[in-house]
Amino acid sequence: MKQEAFGDTWVVVPAFQEESVVGGVVTDLRGAFPNVVCVDDGSRDASAAVAAAAGARVVRHAVNLGQGAALRTGIEFALLDPDARHLVTFDGDGQHRVGDAVRMVELLRTGTYDVVLGSRFLGDATGISRGRRALLRTAAVLTRLSSGLPVTDAHNGLRAMSRAFAEKVEITMSGMAHASEITAAVARLGARWVEVPVTIDYTQYSLGKGQHPINSVNIAFELSVNQFFGSRG
Repeated sequence: MKQEAFGDTWVVVPAFQEESVVGGVVTDLRGAFPNVVCVDDGSRDASAAVAAAAGARVVRHAVNLGQGAALRTGIEFALLDPDARHLVTFDGDGQHRVGDAVRMVELLRTGTYDVVLGSRFLGDATGISRGRRALLRTAAVLTRLSSGLPVTDAHNGLRAMSRAFAEKVEITMSGMAHASEITAAVARLGARWVEVPVTIDYTQYSLGKGQHPINSVNIAFELSVNQFFGSRG
């Protein structure tokens, strides 16, 4: 696939301590997408250097701020390109597939949708642990309750969005609750959206970096605080 076919698309890759895998992620992405920005979220290893060597533009946070903050930085960077028409968010730990991202951008190009969300529960999540499945199901329920959107996989880091949506969405939560915040923005803005099947490649590495079950409580707390203060604003 020629990179020129997706010259109007930027892929945002948040990374924290991903030195051993982020180079491969960027290399695979650049086989289809020429524009990749990796946001090194305060890593203490060589993640930034490895991503840059693989061909990504790299933006660095001096300290670890959280994945939500990294995505916000990456989206802002991508929007500096006046030719950017579509944005993709793609995890830096090697669990997403470039082919899924390509199909999602192609859906955006039909003009039918503003946002395309990846769902492992509509696709393939082979190797997922029982505990992680329960955590993600809980997060999806919390997101459905807070946003009203009937999503099946609220915390999948693979999503594609139009420039118009990216310019309007506001990511205010720096931690993992940003995923539910993005979904809530889809509902609030009346964006046209669809969930599509994607494959998550679980490895010992990605499983080792996974969320602890207590994070479901943290996510619920973040969402509740944000909703309370948002309603008062």
